[in-house]
Formats: sequence, C-alpha cells, structure tokens
Amino acid sequence: MAADPVDSRSGGKDLRESVTVVVVPRERFSYTRQSVESIRHNTLLPFRWVYVDGGSPRPVARYLRSASDRMGFDLVRRERYLTPNQARNLGFERVDTEYVVFVDNDVLVEPGWLEALVRCAQETGAVAVGPLYCIGLPAGTTVHMAGGEASLHRKNGVLRLHELHRHQNLPVAQVEAHLVRSRCELIEFHCMLVRSSALRRLGPFDERLMNTREHIDFCLTLRAHGHDIWFEPASRLTYVAPPPFAWGDVPYYLLRWSDQWSRSTMRHFNAKWNLEDDSAQLIRNWIRPHRRAVFGRAPGIARRWLGRRLGSWVTRRVIDCVERCVIARARGKGAAPIERRPHA
Repeated sequence: MAADPVDSRSGGKDLRESVTVVVVPRERFSYTRQSVESIRHNTLLPFRWVYVDGGSPRPVARYLRSASDRMGFDLVRRERYLTPNQARNLGFERVDTEYVVFVDNDVLVEPGWLEALVRCAQETGAVAVGPLYCIGLPAGTTVHMAGGEASLHRKNGVLRLHELHRHQNLPVAQVEAHLVRSRCELIEFHCMLVRSSALRRLGPFDERLMNTREHIDFCLTLRAHGHDIWFEPASRLTYVAPPPFAWGDVPYYLLRWSDQWSRSTMRHFNAKWNLEDDSAQLIRNWIRPHRRAVFGRAPGIARRWLGRRLGSWVTRRVIDCVERCVIARARGKGAAPIERRPHA
C-alpha cells in the first residue's frame, strides 16, 4: 500500500482510522479470489477490512482463511448461508470508523475507487456515496448504473415506485462526457459508502428484505430522513454477473433467488412503503429468469433435440424438480430472518 494519506479536514487524522470496507456474499462464491485480489491490488488508501463469509464451500473458506492471515483482514465466518442484509449487519458490528463501505463479493474495483468515494463524502457532506457501476467483462466497459432514481408517486389513487438506472447497458465510452459528480436518489450495494454515525442512528439493515429491494429501501429511508446521496464517477468498479457457476455456487444461488424468499421480501417491502403488491410481476420478469441462468444452455439444447413445444415442457418440468430439491436442501443451511428494529 502507498504512504499513509492524511485528511486535512480532520486535523491531520490518518485516514486509516476513517474507513472500513465490509465485503459480503451476493449470490455466489466462486468469484471470491478474483474480487479479493482486486481490492488488495487496486486500493491505495489504507483501510480496515472486514470479510463476512456465509457458508461458502470448503475451498473458498480455506482460501479466505489463508488470505485473512496474509492480508490482515477480519474474517467473520458463519457456517450457514446469510442473506446480504444479515451479512452487512454482522460486518457493521465490527466497524468503528467514520465511514463504512459495503462491497459485494463479486466485484472488480479500479485504482482509486476508495479514495474517490471518501473524497466525495468529505467534500459534499454526503451520508451515502455510490460509484460508477459497470457490469460484465471486459471490466469497466458497460454501464450498469451511473446513479439512479427511486421515488414514490401516487397515480390513479395508487402509490407506486419509480426506479431508474441512469445510462444502463450503454458503453462507458459513449456516456463518459455525461458522468459528473452529482446528487442522486439511488445507489446500489454492489458498492456503497455510508457514514457510520448515520447508519447507527437509523438502526440495522432490514433483514426481512432477504434478496431484493434492499438498496431501494435503504436509499428511500436515507432521503426520508433528509440525508443526501451522491454519485461519484471517479470511483469505478464492475459487477461480474454470472454465469459461469461452480457447483458450490448452485445451492446458495437457487435459494437466494427462490420464489419463497422473493415473495416474502416483496410483500414486506410493499407493506412497509404502502405500495401495491407487484411481487408476481417482479418474480416472473426478473427473479425467475435470473435464477434460471444457473441452467445455462440446457433449455435451448432440449428444444433443439425435442422440438420447441416438447423441449419446453420437459425442461420446465425438470428445472422445476431440480429447483425444488436443491432449494429444499439449501433451506436447511439458510439463516432465517432475524427480527431487528427497522430503519424507519
């Protein structure tokens, strides 16, 4: 790491005492090594580091133990699967710095990513800051979100959620000139800097949000309390979305995106914010297709061999059966939601 930088705004305080990075599982484990090495090699600003490992397969667990010894990060291991918000709450229990940065375990960061987030928070007074999120490989080429919008609007007597990811799926080169530091309404937990004092006042992340909407919930809560959220394009990272999968990823991935967890999450989120229940639409249009990426090209191959109609029927039945069996077994290893004081 580079020489220890000093924050002139804090009376010469060493920034090592200012920021903790908390890494948590997102949806798989097989990208752990690449992500850890990315953070290690592309972070010049000294920081404290907490890694929350929820039920990773033995090879990944062994790597994390070894990496923890070599790199000096605090490893929090649970033998059961954790929801992302459970993992964030566990990690935050170890935080005593001014800022905490939550990072998913499947991202590649670019040099200067952490410095830019902290600088933005210091210069704007922001309570939360998000980077430019890219998606897919090669890293840093396609925008996932450049700040976003999230607000509640009443239409025809019904309260609805408006959500927008700016510049989504556009080439970074195409929108580079439009990427400027600015206030926004929405950032994501792929990477999010938060002032620790604000998070302590708001209380733990809502663990009844098991697999989706947790970033929207937190950003709505921040803004409801009058806090600013900023987008900082000088900080950049890439979410490396699956596939591919390792065998050890499959149980957690299917459980993480299961219909049961999704329905429970959406019903709670909608009730919390007085929204119309749209869980069926979200599951049909996004959750289920995302979950079934684990089966790769098998459905297409079956349709080519058996014909479109028969192949679709067979694959649907087989996939449904496999999902039920794997999810039922994974559920025994999955951590149940823990009731804690909500944000709002």
